[in-house]
Amino acid sequence: MPDDVTTIRELRQRMANFVAERDWSQFHSPKNLAMGLAVEAAELMEHFLWIDNAESFAVAKDADRLRAIGEEMADVACYLLAMANVLDLDLSSAIVDKLAKNAVKYPVERYRGRYE
Repeated sequence: MPDDVTTIRELRQRMANFVAERDWSQFHSPKNLAMGLAVEAAELMEHFLWIDNAESFAVAKDADRLRAIGEEMADVACYLLAMANVLDLDLSSAIVDKLAKNAVKYPVERYRGRYE
């Protein structure tokens, strides 16, 4: 299921099926999912702790490290999908709306090449 053919709807449905098969919806409150998301994000960050920027880019050339990082990224994404399901929130619309809001907040002519 590569990115260029998989929809967020399909991923949300797969996540919903996974949760339903295990009867985990009873544990999936927005609070618990947000906390789980934070834990998984921390596990992702751990792969980059104490390395410099150049080394952080170099992980893409190390298949084992890249696979482990991909698994943590998938965990983060799964929590987001589960949370979108629980809250019945259209994640695609939320992302598009946030990008539009950020485009106003950070206009290209003022922020191009600047991180502040």
